[in-house]
Amino acid sequence: GKQTKAVVHDFSPIDVKNIRTQIGMSQNEFASAFGISVSTLRHWERGDRKPQGPALVLLNVVAKEPQTVLKALSN
Repeated sequence: GKQTKAVVHDFSPIDVKNIRTQIGMSQNEFASAFGISVSTLRHWERGDRKPQGPALVLLNVVAKEPQTVLKALSN
């Protein structure tokens, strides 16, 4: 078949708590705003687990453009 060139983005691990505190949100507010359970958020912040896949992509975008993401997710 025909090969196409794809752009692969490599998202590095991020400090979820730092992102949340920079935005000025509580854990409950952050979890609710971005569709993450509070339990999962706490695991990420403690380092018990690491965000992966779409969650990691979302958090990288939130880190760069939090207000844009909040606006896009609002009704």
